[in-house]
Amino acid sequence: MGNVLAPMIGPVLVPVIGAVLAPMIGLAAILLTCAFRPADRENPTLAHIQARHEAEQAREQAEQAARVAQERAQQIQRRAEQDGIQARVRQEEATQAAARATEEVKRMKAQMEEVASAARRAQEVTEVAANTAREEAAKLARESEEARKRSKKIRKDAERAAAAAKGKAKKAQKAADEQRRKAEASKTRAEEAARKAAEETRKANVAKEEAERRLKEGIRPVVTPTPAELAAAKRRVQYREDRFHFAVAGISGSGKSSLVNAFRGLTGRDAGAAAVGVTETTLEMARYLDANPENPFVWYDLPGAGTIKCRDWQYFNEQGLYVFDCILVLFDNRFTMTDIAILVNARRYNIPTYIIRSKADQHIRNIMIDMGYDSEGGDEKEVERRDELRKAARKIFIEETRKTVQTNLKDANLPDQRVYIVSNNSLLDILLRKMSKKTIDEVDLLNDLVNQVYRKRVSQ
Repeated sequence: MGNVLAPMIGPVLVPVIGAVLAPMIGLAAILLTCAFRPADRENPTLAHIQARHEAEQAREQAEQAARVAQERAQQIQRRAEQDGIQARVRQEEATQAAARATEEVKRMKAQMEEVASAARRAQEVTEVAANTAREEAAKLARESEEARKRSKKIRKDAERAAAAAKGKAKKAQKAADEQRRKAEASKTRAEEAARKAAEETRKANVAKEEAERRLKEGIRPVVTPTPAELAAAKRRVQYREDRFHFAVAGISGSGKSSLVNAFRGLTGRDAGAAAVGVTETTLEMARYLDANPENPFVWYDLPGAGTIKCRDWQYFNEQGLYVFDCILVLFDNRFTMTDIAILVNARRYNIPTYIIRSKADQHIRNIMIDMGYDSEGGDEKEVERRDELRKAARKIFIEETRKTVQTNLKDANLPDQRVYIVSNNSLLDILLRKMSKKTIDEVDLLNDLVNQVYRKRVSQ
């Protein structure tokens, strides 16, 4: 409470103290004036000397009291100013805490809206599935009713034939019995045909539902290329047996061109670098030799899946990914069904794959902002707080990324696989032999890629 009231008490208390001390100082001045008036021309008496001595003592005491009062007033004023500064600091901290709380409420509200939207979409999908099931059940019921009517008609025909043959001879009776037997056999065959039709209908419905599910999830069949198509694909990418060919693939906007530049030790401004931009800049496959002539690496910057010119479900075959020695599956914000399709098809062709999440530095900074980071101040306290936020945000980002990829691989019936979390800037610093304090998986990724090249050479 004292820290809060200090800014208000200080400005009021100082004038009051001044008002109290002013009369005292004035009185002392009057005493001094009286005490030190020019003496009469007559010789001073003992009484005059004693009075002068007492006046001097009074003057000294008044001056001492004035100095003490002035020092006390200055101390009170300094303390009031310090209390005011502390109060303003606490008020600023309270304002910042309130702002962070407001941002957290907004974020939670947005999450609640996303959950509600997902619930509505799930309800719509459920209603569509229920309607489809009801329609199929009604169709099966109609087919079953038609089969029953056919059987009933056959039975009635047999009964009429038997009644007509009653009055005839035993031969006619025998013929009627034979007709009845044939009718029963026909009935059995009809029932068997109805049963088979119902089973075929059920299988067709199951196949239809599976096809619709796979269609919704973006999983399309991959046609195995012919030897001629394989040779043509190798000619298109200029495949050489003495080189190791890396394909950088993924959805549009995931940062493939920037990653290719980083692997080659280049920035987007360097000569010979892949074009980079906010929108999808790679519309056709681009081939780049490694910047170091001693490295037998060839890097391929592929168009992003999901663009108008390259549909995601045709991505693997259209880009000829089956001819590459290694595929780097790059994703930015989310792990998609396109990424899953690439991994599934690469597994069919025994092509090594590496899952990479790029732009780690940007994502970590976004998490820091969500946690309340809003300053680039250079004082010691701000630097310490920024380092603590960065460590916490880095841990959250790594854990969430690994968990997301693991869940998606499990849902796709794929074995668990490591995801490499990298920043293009850190990767470039390592290749240029610069120190970087923000590395995560960049060194491991480079080592594993080099080992992959070595394993291929040994196998040859």
